[in-house]
Amino acid sequence: MEISGARVLVVGATGVLGGLAARALAELGGEVALAGRNPVRLTALARDLGGVPARCFEASDLDQCSALGPWAERMLLRLDGVLVTVGATGFGAVEDVSNDVAGHLLTVNALCPMAVLRGAAPVVADKGFLLAATGGARAPRSRTEPPVPEPGTADYTASKAALSSWLRVLAEELAPRAVAVHDIGFPHPDEPLAPPADALEAVRSLVERIATA
Repeated sequence: MEISGARVLVVGATGVLGGLAARALAELGGEVALAGRNPVRLTALARDLGGVPARCFEASDLDQCSALGPWAERMLLRLDGVLVTVGATGFGAVEDVSNDVAGHLLTVNALCPMAVLRGAAPVVADKGFLLAATGGARAPRSRTEPPVPEPGTADYTASKAALSSWLRVLAEELAPRAVAVHDIGFPHPDEPLAPPADALEAVRSLVERIATA
């Protein structure tokens, strides 16, 4: 997809990856709408990008999440793609992770992105894209090796795996409309089990994936 002129919703725009991605898309001529949790950061970013549409939401409110796609389509007059970079970390042995923490991880890492993309799927343009940045088990050393599970990441990894499985089914369902569905696995910036992710390199990969959608 040609990024210049593309109209893209960035969900998680007040986080590191989302903010950098929104700036990168705007610099390449994309028209963006922003959604994020932090109202101060969201207002500042929207202002920096020329007063683009911006909307606060809570990941725990799935109805708010589902409404973001239709809102962006109305504000931008067309929706070519959605980029979701929402995520939360939580680590500990299975017996030490509370049900509240496990539920939070599942909601933020899986149910929220699912709700965003569920709401966006009917309004995204044919030949558009839906992209979610995921993570989970430590990356393998080569492409032929499976992901490496780490002790202390059961609930975190499960939440990311649930989203990945859901995205694969969504890709099949949207194939007749040629809507590309991407699952981009990046270690979370706060993840202690891998070297700190190079945020700029991660955003470069995201933008390249959008450009080849």
